Amino acid sequence: MTLRSFNHIGKFVRESRLNHPQFYSQNQLSKLLGYKNGQFISNVERGLCGIPLKGISKLIEVLGLSEADLKAAMQRDYEETLNNFLNNPDGVDEEEEEELSVSQTRQGASAQLLNA
Repeated sequence: MTLRSFNHIGKFVRESRLNHPQFYSQNQLSKLLGYKNGQFISNVERGLCGIPLKGISKLIEVLGLSEADLKAAMQRDYEETLNNFLNNPDGVDEEEEEELSVSQTRQGASAQLLNA
C-alpha cells in the first residue's frame, strides 16, 4: 500500500501546465526544469512523485505559479499522507516508514521555503 500522496500537487502541475499561455508539453516543461525527457512531469502529474526542493523555484518561475496555491497543494498532500499513515500504521514497513519521514521532511522544508 502506498501511503504517500502526491495527487494534489500532480493535479495542480497538470492544470497549470495546460492552462499556461505556452501550453507546454510534458517534455517541454521537463526540459525547462532541467530534466532529459517528459517522464518526470508525467510521474508528477500522475501522483507518483513530488517536486524536488531544487525544482520548486524554477517550476514557480516557468509556469508563473502562485506560491500560495503551490503551498496549499503540497500541504493537502502532506495531510493526506499523514492520514493514510494514521489510518494504517501496520501497513508500513521500515523502509517505507523511513521514506515517508524523509518525504515529509522535504515537504515541510518546501513549505518553509515558500514562506520565506
